[in-house]
Amino acid sequence: MTQTHPADPSTPQPPPKLTNNPQALKTFIDQFDTFLFDCDGVLWSGPQLLPNVRETLLYLHSLNKTLLFVTNNSTKSRASYLDKFTSLSIAPSIPITTSQIFSSSYSAALYISRILRLPSSKRVYILGESGIEEELTLAGISHFGGSDPTENRPLSDADLETFGPDPTVGAVLCGLDRNLNYRKLSKAFHYLTHPDTLFLATNIDSTFPSHGKLFPGAGTTAAPLVTMLGGREPTSFGKPSLAMMDAIEAGTGGFERSRACMVGDRLNTDIKFGVEAGLGGTLAVLTGVVKEEEVVRGEGGVWAGAYVETLGDLLKAREAEE
Repeated sequence: MTQTHPADPSTPQPPPKLTNNPQALKTFIDQFDTFLFDCDGVLWSGPQLLPNVRETLLYLHSLNKTLLFVTNNSTKSRASYLDKFTSLSIAPSIPITTSQIFSSSYSAALYISRILRLPSSKRVYILGESGIEEELTLAGISHFGGSDPTENRPLSDADLETFGPDPTVGAVLCGLDRNLNYRKLSKAFHYLTHPDTLFLATNIDSTFPSHGKLFPGAGTTAAPLVTMLGGREPTSFGKPSLAMMDAIEAGTGGFERSRACMVGDRLNTDIKFGVEAGLGGTLAVLTGVVKEEEVVRGEGGVWAGAYVETLGDLLKAREAEE
């Protein structure tokens, strides 16, 4: 007779796949009062809303769930994200305000203004786009670089003579910069050679999903500087950094973490964030970065609480209510 042995309880088990299981989906949803959603790869891909997302959010709203939107994408401000929710007809069907939207650029602005308390005499040099600029401006933080068109001028020998450490620069803040160039990297590097200049990043995602594909993420903006600085890493404010949770709790007034679920398409950012923040649950979706086999084997030692193929699968929970 073949002898069987119970599974080692210390070994994590593959998370359950809830797709096509209405009762399991309903039970899962009923555990939580608050849902935190990543955006790119979960709600939409580029300009396209993913299937049944609007209907799913409406369903959760009808159950009186609190919906929060937590993104590492720093290229848009919270106001710009609200415009996108409106353009995709999610709002005003669901009453969404900027107080429900948390981006890595907002998290960075909160940290710089409230934690670092950067003196008004200090400026932040931005490697990034308008979303960072808008959030820093709203927080009253002096900044330069970013989308300034002069940052895209051809580099001359005369320019090289002007680059160097600057005591008025309090921090270099890196985000996704789709116009990254040698001028920007050179200036940032020299600013960071000053011993008091902080090295910050909105997030360090290696890729981000758009148009059904993967593209370089914000981590690729900071990576050349890490190399130039001999391996010095930036302080990051996006998921999985708990600085993002500090921003969420500051913006919402707090919520019961044990009754909250993080929904995302990346294990090493979204799901790890939910786990390390002590949320009651995490849900991985397969419409963005992570593949099913990675979820099942807990890639990188990160285990989702459960997973579905698409966010729209949650709608099937209604079948268990009939």
